[in-house]
Amino acid sequence: MKKDGYYSSGEFARMAHVTLRTIRYYDKQNILNPSYVTESGARFYTDADFARLSQILLLKYLGFSLDDIREMTIDDSDYHFMENSLNIQLKLVRDRIEQMQLVEKAIQDTTDAIRSRHAIDWNQMLNLIHLTGMEKSMKNQYQNASNISSRINLHSLYSSNRQGWFPWVYTQCHIHPNMKILELGCGDGALWTQNMSLLPAEISVTLSDLSSGMLRDARRAIGPEDRRFTFRVFDCGRIPYENESFDLVIANHVLFYCEDIPGVCREIRRVLKPGGHFICSTYGSRHMQEVSRLVQDFDERIVLSADRLYERFGRENGNEILSPYFRQISWKSYEDSLLVPDAEPLISYILSCHGNQNQYILDRYKDFRSFVSRKTRGGFYITKDAGIFFCEK
Repeated sequence: MKKDGYYSSGEFARMAHVTLRTIRYYDKQNILNPSYVTESGARFYTDADFARLSQILLLKYLGFSLDDIREMTIDDSDYHFMENSLNIQLKLVRDRIEQMQLVEKAIQDTTDAIRSRHAIDWNQMLNLIHLTGMEKSMKNQYQNASNISSRINLHSLYSSNRQGWFPWVYTQCHIHPNMKILELGCGDGALWTQNMSLLPAEISVTLSDLSSGMLRDARRAIGPEDRRFTFRVFDCGRIPYENESFDLVIANHVLFYCEDIPGVCREIRRVLKPGGHFICSTYGSRHMQEVSRLVQDFDERIVLSADRLYERFGRENGNEILSPYFRQISWKSYEDSLLVPDAEPLISYILSCHGNQNQYILDRYKDFRSFVSRKTRGGFYITKDAGIFFCEK
């Protein structure tokens, strides 16, 4: 018997303009399972399933394999997740549009060269191959954007400090006209997009990241017409600028990812002007500790991060690491905590972490969701232990 709010397999397929065979295939491949199955085996789907199917069809259209799609999607009926997912997919579509425009230009330039010179420009052909190879990095870019967005989403929804992390960091930078600023690992440029109204007109900001995809997001968000900003891809261990180029260097949750932290510090000191400042944020050992305990209560084998990032560079050891390169080092905490009343944002955060959690959670997702729902009933308190080191050259 059909339940209210549920669609039969045939109705579901017609809604999405796909065949019933496609719906059955996705079910068999464990990419999209029905929300309800009767004793007789009849399958029924919901609006949340339809949103998930839309995501699958879009990713398939963009060229991802079913194995990729299985990794990139997860059962979730929470609507702010759906909005979040669609925004990420919009970025992905824009990446593909930008890529195809570059491919179009490369093909046209090659064709023009053949027509005018009756010869092939092999360098141009190599550029074309590299451009079509951009697809290989798009999956990683999607996953990185999804993970970052999930982590930011939890904090934006439930933080007790309503100022917000990026506005607070901006106030610590003491930015004034005519400064030359370098941000290392800028991500999607949120530090600047969230504080654009405060930024002086006469200023030079260089945004860098190891990910060209992140820089594309930052360039789009800020706008390529804003001449105050320059965008460059490089490794912060090899900063491609002359000595004493910048008044301020910012590294927001970056140093603990660097393989050679002392080498990065030497590079930052080199490009800072005398009296210039370096601002770097990090965590302390108590940061989000309740989340780690939560997942280990579910399965003691789960480790949310293969590396304890605060042990590489954190509040407790940061001064010792920075002191050979900078003077007047001070720490300032961002006073904050989380009280999470809903399971879904917390689950999304957990699944976005860099550890082994997916190995033990995804096969038991319904059990895990029920477990987290019980823990968040009445509010789940989470400690935040983050802040910045303020350093002078």
